[in-house]
Amino acid sequence: MDYTHLGRSGLTVSRLCLGTMNFGWQTPEADSHAIMDRALAEGVNFFDTANVYGRDAGKGRTEEVLGTWFAQGGQRRERTVLATKVYGNMTDWPNDTFLSARNIVRACEASLRRMQTEWIDLYQFHHVDLKTPWEEIWQACETLVAQGKVLYVGSSNHAAWQIVAANEAAARRNFQGLVSEQSHYNLLTRHVELEVLPAARHYGVGIIPWSPLAGGLLAGVLEKAESGRRSDERTQRRIEKLRPQLEEYEAFCREIGAAPADVGVAWLLHQKAVTAPIVGPRTMEQFEGALTALELTLDDAQLGRLDEIFPGYKAAPMEYAW
Repeated sequence: MDYTHLGRSGLTVSRLCLGTMNFGWQTPEADSHAIMDRALAEGVNFFDTANVYGRDAGKGRTEEVLGTWFAQGGQRRERTVLATKVYGNMTDWPNDTFLSARNIVRACEASLRRMQTEWIDLYQFHHVDLKTPWEEIWQACETLVAQGKVLYVGSSNHAAWQIVAANEAAARRNFQGLVSEQSHYNLLTRHVELEVLPAARHYGVGIIPWSPLAGGLLAGVLEKAESGRRSDERTQRRIEKLRPQLEEYEAFCREIGAAPADVGVAWLLHQKAVTAPIVGPRTMEQFEGALTALELTLDDAQLGRLDEIFPGYKAAPMEYAW
């Protein structure tokens, strides 16, 4: 397993991040535990979750599954870099949502209880809150850091100017600020290359891409659709819209003898701002498949070919100005 620092921090994380969104509702608890055990055995030490994950089993259920796994001992908690999130509503009560100081502190306490741990390594804002000032947000985070309940803070789904505003406000308070940003980033969705990635690199913010395979479109979807495994109407509409690019992509993957899913994740690992793509398996087989992407190296010609198939963006303003 290769490791890197999370942004400008001294925290060492694996180049793959295990996403746990399916645990506890699509993936049974015992299977979830087995996947996490396998992840640690393979050197994946970076786990991502959120307080709202759990869907049909109820919000908070995924964090509870991590809690019962940590409770088994065996240095599971000590060996894991644990990331969770705050923002989404846990109840219908008005103060149980967004990034008020009250909700940040209370949501953190609730996440700690569910996960049966004393600290969260990376506490992330699941979305931007445009109505709460950064001074209030940082006041709450400073409290949690001082109490030892949170070690680092990150964001998710933030624009470049919001990352700038956050870290400039933190600097005025002599606080570390954001060390990471979870962004929607893959070969099909490259908008963050315009401003988010340049801002992240400038401020030492590590990028943690979510949906690295574009909801399965980059995982060999044409072959799977033909075999009947992805034949639902919604998927077919998405496939038809992108069919020419997907045909080129899957042909390219066959040419280099690599699985499309491996190519999609490996491409992200070659992007300079990226710390660790999030892979969110439902099964052990899917997790084992994700590990093979770490073994794939793409040369400059291959990376250039992928840019031809899925054009990206230059950093702003060079994308649209002289």
